[in-house]
Amino acid sequence: MQTFNKLRQLDAYPKVNEDFYSRTLSGGVITIVSSIFMAILFITELSLFLSSRTTNQLVVDTARGETLTINLNITFPSLACSVVSLDAVDISGEQHRDVRHNIFKRRLDPSGKVIEAPKADTINSPKIGKPLQRHGGRLAENETYCGSCFGAEMSDDQCCNSCEEVREAYRLKGWAVTDPEIIDQCKREGFLQKIKEEDGEGCNVYGHLEVNKVAGNFHFAPGNSFQQLNMFFFDFLEFQVDSFNVSHKINELSFGAHFPGLMNPLDGVVNIQESAHGMYQYFIKVVPTLYTDIRGHKIVTNQFSVTEHFVRGGSGSRYIPGVFFIYDLSPIKVKFVEERVSFLHFLTNVCAIVGGVFTVSGIIDSFIYHGHRAIKKKVELGKLS
Repeated sequence: MQTFNKLRQLDAYPKVNEDFYSRTLSGGVITIVSSIFMAILFITELSLFLSSRTTNQLVVDTARGETLTINLNITFPSLACSVVSLDAVDISGEQHRDVRHNIFKRRLDPSGKVIEAPKADTINSPKIGKPLQRHGGRLAENETYCGSCFGAEMSDDQCCNSCEEVREAYRLKGWAVTDPEIIDQCKREGFLQKIKEEDGEGCNVYGHLEVNKVAGNFHFAPGNSFQQLNMFFFDFLEFQVDSFNVSHKINELSFGAHFPGLMNPLDGVVNIQESAHGMYQYFIKVVPTLYTDIRGHKIVTNQFSVTEHFVRGGSGSRYIPGVFFIYDLSPIKVKFVEERVSFLHFLTNVCAIVGGVFTVSGIIDSFIYHGHRAIKKKVELGKLS
């Protein structure tokens, strides 16, 4: 019995007889509001406990010599598809000019709607007239066609049987095609006619690009590029226009697969060119990323940050019109690991919610109760006097 009395002395929660309770209307309202608020916080905490959270860490990236996948979807409202060219270059010296593998183009009308492809492409239509042979004469009956490369032959037996083959031979020589109308293949295929037919149209370029996992750049520019003295030039003269409007909307640009929570900073970016000439540059820092979900599945991908820059060009400017993406890779890799919250952590948060809401509501109730009593007493003293 004496032991029980000693235990009673340790009670930190002394009880008050119910006869001394004083229940108020404000206390009832505060109790209901605090209970609702407590229930909302509890449900929120429970949902966080049942879901997962992501932790991250930084490590040195040692994975080199791999390829980098660039997913892109960019709309040019003022450049026709026959004008837009995609090129890629990296610091290892590898060059991809006028990339077409896994890259697709959709013609757009001035309102931005997709133009359905004609049943027969102009360039692939039947040839008009007999082709000009490499030796200078017209193609005779029972003679094998071997078109001229117009001085760009790499060997004596090289043939250029299409406009594209002639243009490619010129690019390999580092020459520009300044007048396609003097090239028999381009004239017969209606190359310039197709460009004129697409005048005023836009173009949506989408697909994915495989590049080496080293610093480099890829760019969209009007015309086709060629190299001369280790510098890139573009054969603009074949389009015969005063300026190129490289306004664009980046619908999507990512470096690898998507993972939960990934935000690509360039998605949805729109840049409208207001000057006659200009070059847009995006300087991108690619950060290798490894995401591991709650089931242990891993996604090897990349994040990136970006800085934009616009160069206003003009007559005689050394800048060429286009949209350039210059990327570099970070030596640091980010690892995201998805994991569940422990039950003890959940229990601690629940106790904090209950105790915190109960304490705050008690303080508010006490303030209202004593404030009301003080005002009431002053009113009564005023009446007595």
